[in-house]
Amino acid sequence: MIDLALYQPDIAQNTGTLIRLAACLGTTLHVIGPAGFDLSDRALKRAGMDYIEMATVVRHVGWADFEAFATAAGRRLVLATTRGSVPYADFVFEDGDIVLMGRESAGVPEAVHDRAEGRIVIPMRPGLRSINVALSAAMIMGEALRQTGGFTTVQAP
Repeated sequence: MIDLALYQPDIAQNTGTLIRLAACLGTTLHVIGPAGFDLSDRALKRAGMDYIEMATVVRHVGWADFEAFATAAGRRLVLATTRGSVPYADFVFEDGDIVLMGRESAGVPEAVHDRAEGRIVIPMRPGLRSINVALSAAMIMGEALRQTGGFTTVQAP
């Protein structure tokens, strides 16, 4: 399964949206601290509303903690970055990849950028800065799950 990771998120509402996405897609969301808001159970419950109970959210104290987890698990990191060289739809995702989204205000530091084994970009019109992190993550996760057959079974109402 493809996982999603947020590097030091700034905006609780985006994290809440991505908790909901993770719950609905059946994927794990890794939140790498420190965050720009309270990451307590109570705060995450408020941000994720009623979806927090159905989501798998793993909190990592910081980058070193997350990197140790990913390395020990043999997981490949795929960074979404405006400096990426491969459009996300052209990238070949593998089961077990972790899609890493940068901080809303600053992306990721150079050391994190260098650690990523894949650097993908969402092609956009020239002169525009970026797409909201939650929307970007949804686009990329949709493609990654499509490629790897990771979508959950749709149940008729």
